[in-house]
Amino acid sequence: MNAHHHRSPASIDADTRLITTAAVLTAIGAGLTVTGLALGSLAVFTAGRRMLHRMEQAPAQKAAVKWEQAKAASRAGVQAWQVAADGRNGGSPGSA
Repeated sequence: MNAHHHRSPASIDADTRLITTAAVLTAIGAGLTVTGLALGSLAVFTAGRRMLHRMEQAPAQKAAVKWEQAKAASRAGVQAWQVAADGRNGGSPGSA
């Protein structure tokens, strides 16, 4: 029997140096990606903190003020509508 007949037909003859180099480069790329994401996140977080410190009012306070303004405008609109409706209904009783 020949030695060539004992080899499995499904075996892969891969260059292990090339696979090792690919794995190392992939690991380096992943490390650079994580570092880039961390630096970007830090920059956005720092900018957000700076923006909040420069605001005259906290966002929650500003939202509360806007909510009160919206409620007051809604009440004024309802009152104006009721006054106008009362004027139409009781303004001229004899006309028809």
